Amino acid sequence: MRLLSNPMVARMLLALFVSGFACLAAIVLVCVLRRKLTSDEALEDTHPDAEQFPLHTFQAVIQDLKLQKHELLSAQQAERRRAKTAENISAAVLSHLASGVMFFSQNGLVRQANGAAKNILGFASPVGMSADEIFRDAVSVSDPRSKLSEVVRSSLQQQLPELRLRAHYVTPVGARRILEFSLTAVRSASQEVLGAACLINDQTEAELMQKQQQLRGEMSAEMALALRTSLATISGYAQQLSTGRDLAQTQQLASDIISEAAHLNDTIGGFLVGKKAATSSAGA
Repeated sequence: MRLLSNPMVARMLLALFVSGFACLAAIVLVCVLRRKLTSDEALEDTHPDAEQFPLHTFQAVIQDLKLQKHELLSAQQAERRRAKTAENISAAVLSHLASGVMFFSQNGLVRQANGAAKNILGFASPVGMSADEIFRDAVSVSDPRSKLSEVVRSSLQQQLPELRLRAHYVTPVGARRILEFSLTAVRSASQEVLGAACLINDQTEAELMQKQQQLRGEMSAEMALALRTSLATISGYAQQLSTGRDLAQTQQLASDIISEAAHLNDTIGGFLVGKKAATSSAGA
């Protein structure tokens, strides 16, 4: 009893009781918290948190965008390959054309030219040159006062749908040619003017052949007239010879017939030589 009545012992017993109660309360609290955490984990396993749904959706959207980007890049690459193939085919076709083909852009400069255009115009490469630089002193056949460079420049500026003419042209080395020139506006699918396509044909040989044919026609007409005149003269001499009685007159008529026949022979020979020379020059 004395021990229990001791204040120090009483304090120790009280502290021991409080500590035991606190330990018991702590054990109970830990058990309750453990049960709570276990139930929350089970609930999370069976019912996902609503905050996880936006994350999954965002990841799916990103995956779809990546797939669409890959498909778009593939389509662009395929389109570029098709455009390159079409460009190569167009270049191959243009390179095998006998007619010269050039393309003027909107700024009036040549953007593309095939081999025939280079040969006809006499330039190694007219790309990047203007109409003034290419055609210089070329003039229209129908109107020598009309310069081809001015006509082309005006047509490009005014975006005329089509232009056709023939022109006298001189190459940089001095060769004279007659060109058949055609300029046509090139438009996009939306009717926007992209430039103008120029088609050039060298008509020098054709013009020369036409002149030779015209000259041969004139020569043939003159030859026919000469033949008719000579034959009429010979026929008249022959009629006089058949009715003549005078020996001197007969000899004179015979001499005139021989002279007219020689003249006729010279005329025919000159015609044949000229025709042969014209044919040889045309063949060369």
